[in-house]
Amino acid sequence: MKSETGLKTASDLNDKDEPIYQALMTAIVEHQLPPGSKLPEEALSEVFGVSRTGIRKVLQRLAAVQMITLTPKRGAQVATPTVEEAQDIFHTRCLLECANLADVLARCQPPHLAALEKLIRQEQQAHDAHDGAAAIRLSAAFHIQLQAISGNQVLTEMVTRLSQRSSLVVAAYGSPWKQGCRCDDHDQLLILLRERALVPLTDALRQHFDHIVASLRFERSGETLPDFARLFAGKGVE
Repeated sequence: MKSETGLKTASDLNDKDEPIYQALMTAIVEHQLPPGSKLPEEALSEVFGVSRTGIRKVLQRLAAVQMITLTPKRGAQVATPTVEEAQDIFHTRCLLECANLADVLARCQPPHLAALEKLIRQEQQAHDAHDGAAAIRLSAAFHIQLQAISGNQVLTEMVTRLSQRSSLVVAAYGSPWKQGCRCDDHDQLLILLRERALVPLTDALRQHFDHIVASLRFERSGETLPDFARLFAGKGVE
């Protein structure tokens, strides 16, 4: 089935295509493929050991979720959000995630708190180890898991997609990843969640997004051609 945009949806991907889609998505979200990176079908076909038709289906799916752009004659590139789009992504996340906190608090149980605390510990360990990719992944996982407590699967899926696009924004306009990012914000959110303090929790989450947006530099990255063989070594289809 195709989406309303006419691009292929995840259901179009076969068993060979899905791991390639996930590998490319992970590389983009974790900033291994920065905005503007070219994604030539021939190079990806060789690395993953599949036909260009298979690669084309994967690229169409990534375009459908706005992680890459497909342009005639220029081919595929990792998407570079505009300044307005970048601001809208975080503004929308703030609206959705803050509005959902009442439902989160209504359903929150001790196992939820323990799971969030574990994510925060892992995120801090990633920062301590200067593991930027893991820190990015765990930060997004904290927000997604927090919203998932509400039981609203539609909203959680929306937050997941927006978190993926947020990673593009940070890659395009944020300072290079380094130790000492504001990961302590998540600790504060967890404290307020334990206290079941809706208004302070909402204010803290809103400020968290304000901090992120304030740190963005809104300077574009240039086009690059990554080392696909290094990035996806051993991930070819048998």
